[in-house]
Amino acid sequence: MAQNANAVETYDVTTIREDISDLLKSISPTDTPIYSMAKQRSAGNTYVEFAELDLATAVNNNAVAEGDNPTNDAGTLPVRKGTYTQIADKLVEVTSTDEAVNGVAGAQKLASQIAFKVKELKRDIEMSLTKNAIGNAGAGNGATARVTAGLPAWLSSNSSRGTSGADPTVSGGVPNAGATDGTQRNISETLLSDVVASCWENGADPKQIVCGSAVKQAISGFSGNASKYLDYAGQGMGERAIIAGFSVYESDFGRMTVSPNRFQRGRDCFVLDPEHIHVATLQPLTQKPLAKTGHGSRTLIATEYGFYAYHKANGIVADLNT
Repeated sequence: MAQNANAVETYDVTTIREDISDLLKSISPTDTPIYSMAKQRSAGNTYVEFAELDLATAVNNNAVAEGDNPTNDAGTLPVRKGTYTQIADKLVEVTSTDEAVNGVAGAQKLASQIAFKVKELKRDIEMSLTKNAIGNAGAGNGATARVTAGLPAWLSSNSSRGTSGADPTVSGGVPNAGATDGTQRNISETLLSDVVASCWENGADPKQIVCGSAVKQAISGFSGNASKYLDYAGQGMGERAIIAGFSVYESDFGRMTVSPNRFQRGRDCFVLDPEHIHVATLQPLTQKPLAKTGHGSRTLIATEYGFYAYHKANGIVADLNT
């Protein structure tokens, strides 16, 4: 049927209001597995130190004759290690006009911008904790920022690396060379189980595997994968519920949670004992209003932290295909 003459169509109207939902959603991920699982402690200086103790190697011939006059054994003393703290910040400025206008879900307002920047800052920290970098050789200066060492720079004992790959090194208790990347290869259950066993033999109790998406998918296909389900009987969710975001790997030394991490290098797969990775905070995360600049309001969001891990308690399967 033909349209009647002079019918008003939407095509002819220029004053129709925009239809923009006030429900603001972000698809950007904010999960930070390493930062979230690390033990938290306060720092009292820009140089964060810890003591690492190794017992003497066990022997099978500790037998002495009756009446023997034994000689002294070497003392069992800890080794001091450390890293520098790192300042991380976000600075946001919003004009008075932005505060006054009616924006979608108020996203342009100062309070919303602060909330967004806090999430962004945590993502930055997660990437810093997992970078293959040694941090500063010194305390920095007015022109050089202090940088804390990343997790791969601490993992020198329980490691599996590709051809030409090399462990990081420590000098004077401070990481002085990051890991050398080797030839990439596919993750396998043998590679992973060997590193888990090495951690256990060195006295650790590894409970977490943290890796990128490709490695996570490969691990999900291992024969040692215990389950992708957990029982929720009596909790209003039926007898079994699918748990998205992690699976459980049944190793020879106990069950381990496998967590994907969007912010680490895909070539690294960490085997971790959360009791032995630490974030030491010198300045807690704070929001500080700065002096107004004309018609704008500025807020500084900042924190200062150092990161370290005990090398014999944690491990890495490195140089993996992504």
